[in-house]
Amino acid sequence: MSNVTPGVGMTGFASQDPALMEALEPAEVAGLQEAHGVLAGKRLAVLTGAGLSTDSGIPDYRGPGSAPRKPMTYQEFVRSAANRRRYWARNHIGWSHLRRANPNVGHAAVAAMEQRGLLSGLITQNVDRLHEDAGSVNVVDLHGRFDQVICLEQGHTFSRKLLAAILEELNPGFVQKAVEAGVVEMAPDADATVEDPELITSFVVAVCPVCGATLKPDFVYFGENVPKDRVQRAYGMVDDAGALLVAGSSLTVMSGLRFVRHAAKAGKPVVIINRGITRGDEFATLKLDLGVSGALSYLAGHLPDLDQAERSIGHSAG
Repeated sequence: MSNVTPGVGMTGFASQDPALMEALEPAEVAGLQEAHGVLAGKRLAVLTGAGLSTDSGIPDYRGPGSAPRKPMTYQEFVRSAANRRRYWARNHIGWSHLRRANPNVGHAAVAAMEQRGLLSGLITQNVDRLHEDAGSVNVVDLHGRFDQVICLEQGHTFSRKLLAAILEELNPGFVQKAVEAGVVEMAPDADATVEDPELITSFVVAVCPVCGATLKPDFVYFGENVPKDRVQRAYGMVDDAGALLVAGSSLTVMSGLRFVRHAAKAGKPVVIINRGITRGDEFATLKLDLGVSGALSYLAGHLPDLDQAERSIGHSAG
């Protein structure tokens, strides 16, 4: 999927992919028309999750058909050199898969809505950076980003691409050997399952090239807190919006659910689009069990422009 062309109108955007429109069932269109009625004329905060990136070939954590998995926690990562070795060996393969993913029409739809001034901001729980690749600018990467690593001692940051080159030098031919041994699962956090345990135990882990300390991917692990300034910026996006649109998130973890509760408490409409139930369903004004990309494409093609007053104040009285 190519990046969205700046200035593309909503009707023009929708016409770029008529196959998505034709794929919607009448009942799905009826649901999206109801969502349109809730959201039209309001500036939106958008919250996205892993369900949006499945059409880009990145597996979901908890969507229908997703394999059960237990991600490594922050505590497990920092307390054990063996755990870090296992993590980085798997990540070295998963990263190469994730970096080849491209934005899909759902990412493009969100970018198009932002370009038209329909959004107060975008909060994503995904670390894949596909929103930015699609052209979105005002983005809170709530759980961090897969394309960067951070030193746990002094906070030095480096590109994951640089680390990949270092790891390849330390472990020549590792990726090819792992592929031959069998990679059975990819995950949305750039993790991968490697079948050969000997490959894991022989993997050489890189350290910070500046101070020699432990390196960690620059995203939030299970058991780790989202940085406060990131959370506050996301709350600000919800406060500046007239409604919250959730797309592709089961809202299982509090880091995302808190914004749904916040919007509902403030009396703002909440529309959730996701395959399967979510923890936020009880707070939703409307919940649609739909494919995310097609739904976002529909909304991007049908939501009207905001008037100047609405853009200025950030939300409508309704």
